[in-house]
Parts: sequence; structure tokens; C-alpha cells
Amino acid sequence: MNNKLKIAIGCLFATFLVHRTGTAQNQSATYKNPLPIKFGDPYVLQLKGGQYYMYGTGGGAKNGFAAYSSPDLVHWKEEGQVYYAGNRNGWSDSTAAWDGAYWAPEVYAHQGKYYLFYSAQWKNNPGRELENFRIGVAVADSPAGPFTDLTDKPIFDPGYPVIDANVLFDKSGKIYLYYSRCCYKHPVESEVADWARKKGWFDSIEESWVYGVELKPDFSGVVGEPVLLLRPPVKMGDQQTEWESRSVTSKEVNRRWTEGSAIFRKGDTYYMMYSANYFGGKNYAVGYATSKSPLGPFVKAANNPVLQKNNDKGGVVTGTGHNSITWSPDGKEMFCVYHARTLATGDERVVFIDRMKILKDGKLMVEGPTTTPQVAPKRK
Repeated sequence: MNNKLKIAIGCLFATFLVHRTGTAQNQSATYKNPLPIKFGDPYVLQLKGGQYYMYGTGGGAKNGFAAYSSPDLVHWKEEGQVYYAGNRNGWSDSTAAWDGAYWAPEVYAHQGKYYLFYSAQWKNNPGRELENFRIGVAVADSPAGPFTDLTDKPIFDPGYPVIDANVLFDKSGKIYLYYSRCCYKHPVESEVADWARKKGWFDSIEESWVYGVELKPDFSGVVGEPVLLLRPPVKMGDQQTEWESRSVTSKEVNRRWTEGSAIFRKGDTYYMMYSANYFGGKNYAVGYATSKSPLGPFVKAANNPVLQKNNDKGGVVTGTGHNSITWSPDGKEMFCVYHARTLATGDERVVFIDRMKILKDGKLMVEGPTTTPQVAPKRK
């Protein structure tokens, strides 16, 4: 055996020992982004027993939603399609634009059952609107489905298209639904719109806004009127305007988005993360706002955006957005789960999981996007 071969074998054996030791101590085991999961809008449900389930847009599902399961946020198993639009109470139109637009599923464990909130094209469409999205809810006895719609209609009809359902089970006992009013046929006057008109780029700028409303305890409808919580800035001098207007200022499209809300409570503060810019472009990014009440008022953070592309800084990641939040198996670390694109994946949206934290001063930080090996979440 020559010396080069001896050295190579020795290095492999040392690597094996380090890996085994690290795994045993759960300190050196790693994972790497992106995960091999082709989801947009990923949402992670963490069960009390320690198991995780991930749901998202796409992932091979046809007219519905697929899921993955994991014991540790690192190793994921396909669970197949868990919701089919053609269930006995299905209210959507799978023949409508975007194949029915089955988007952004989120699943919550509640009173021994599992509830899937999602958006899709509503078949009740007398005006033949291109974007006729509404939000529905389906139920199952297992997080792996099969999910069946609670009723043969959406939760409610606000009179405009809505997507990106997010639910808060508040400490008060009340349940709140958050959603995004779509940009469709929603032109809004602002200094950014004036600027774009003067440039001769766009005649108008359409916007999507995030609303919140209380849900009935049985999810059969809403209580009261929706409350506007977040919208793009009106003034050019607003510190949020630059990053939230990149789709317009780059001449990409005549829309400004505020969508993909993800709310959670830390101490006495409610944090609402949200995504801005064109979801199909490079500038999709995440910011957050805070409030002392589930229905606001919310104040956007000075350190926004907290997650954005890095290809302009030597990285390979673009289109970071529509996140959810989960915790490590030991409950000590918070993680941001989101979709993005890389130079290798092209237009395909894939899943990233990166650490996030709330600092002592209340500031939210996301440690991403990363594409290098990361320490795996610690088990109990």
C-alpha cells in the first residue's frame, strides 16, 4: 500500500470518527440548504411528540397539496398528496387559471384534529374574474390527511381575491385569520406610483395588503370586519420604500406586494413577518412588524428586510420569501422556513431552513440565506 493511499484511508477513517462522535453528541451533524424539497410557501407543523410535517405549494401535487414528514428538520420523507380538491365538499375550480391556484397551505393541530387553511380559485365566479381566490379550510384526523373541506364554500367572501392564510390561536382564547388582499384590480396612489408614471414605465401601481380578522371558533366564518394591518409605504422617503418597491423600481412589474404573513408571539409582543416584491422574481424578500395586539397597529421594523437575495454579494440565492416559523426538537432554537431559488435550481422554488432569533432589544434576525453546511437542530 503506497503512502498516498494510506493517507487517504486515514483521512476517511478520521472523518468517519468525527461524524459518529458528532452525531452521538448531536453537535457536529449538519444539514445544507436548499433541502431536496420543491415547495413554494413552505409551512412546518411541529407536533407535541416531536414529529414535523411540511406542507407547501407544488411539490408534485395535482389539484391539491402534498406533505413531507421529519423527526428532526433534517431528514424528510414524502407523505404524498394529502388534500385533493375533488373531495366531497370541494368548492374550488381546478380548471381556472394557474390550475386552480392551490397555494400556501398551513396546517394547525386543534382539539384533536388537523385543520388545513389554503387559498384557491372559487368556482362561484359570475364576473369571470381571472383572480377569484378565496380561503378555505379542510379537516383530517391525521396530519398526513386525507383532508376534507369543512363546507362546500370558502370561509368568507370579502368581495376581493385573497390568498396566504395564516392563523393565530391567541392566549386570549380567540382565533385570528390573517390574509393578503391580492393586487388584482387594486390600483393605489402613492409617491412611488407617481414616480413610475413620470418615468413612463407604468400607468398605475397595484398593491396587495395584509388584513386580520377574528375567526369563529368552529372556523365557519369570521367575527366582525377585517382590519388593515400592513401595506406598502406611500411616501418615497419612508425607510421601507426602497426594499418594498424593488419590483417597480427595477421595472419588473407594476405591482407592490405585502403577503405571506407569519405571526407569532414573543413575550407581550406580536411579531408579523411578511414578504414583499414579485414572488416570481429575484427581489422577493422578508421583513417584519410588531404590535401589542393581534389586530395591530403594527409598526414595521427599522432593520428590514431581514431576509433577501445574496447573489449581488457573491452568493447564489434569490427570491427568498413566504416563510413560516418552527422550533428545534429541544425547543431552544427558532428556525425560519422559506422558499428561494438558486443558480442551480433556476425558476424552481426550493425549501431553505435557517436559524432566526429575537435579540434582547426585541430585534428579529434571520441568519440566512445559507448554502454552506449548518449545525443540525438539537434533539431533546
